[in-house]
Amino acid sequence: QLHLVESGGGSVQPGGSLRLSCEVSGNIYTILKMGWYRQAPGKQREEVAMITLSRGTVYTESTYAESVKGRFAISRDSQRKMHLQMNSLKPEDTAKYYCNVRMDRLGVYQDYWGQGTQVTVST
Repeated sequence: QLHLVESGGGSVQPGGSLRLSCEVSGNIYTILKMGWYRQAPGKQREEVAMITLSRGTVYTESTYAESVKGRFAISRDSQRKMHLQMNSLKPEDTAKYYCNVRMDRLGVYQDYWGQGTQVTVST
């Protein structure tokens, strides 16, 4: 079982920046993906940025939603901490942001989620 905790949300004006962090605790087996989703009121949860890890190698691939490409950057310090740097924020980026880890636990794929952190972009 993993426990994920996000931090770094808040309120900013359009054009501003925020850096979200996610800390992972618990027993880690094989992590397949680490990333961020967001959900705005009345909308479905959407994938924002994801790091896909290649088994047995150090190779990773980062992918982004079209709406955030060039403005957001995902990174990780380790399997236990990752970040989302958000620049040039727009009002449409307002949402609750969730970190997500997909883990292969002895052949069973499981998704783990944090409780979310609110990001509000407004004048």
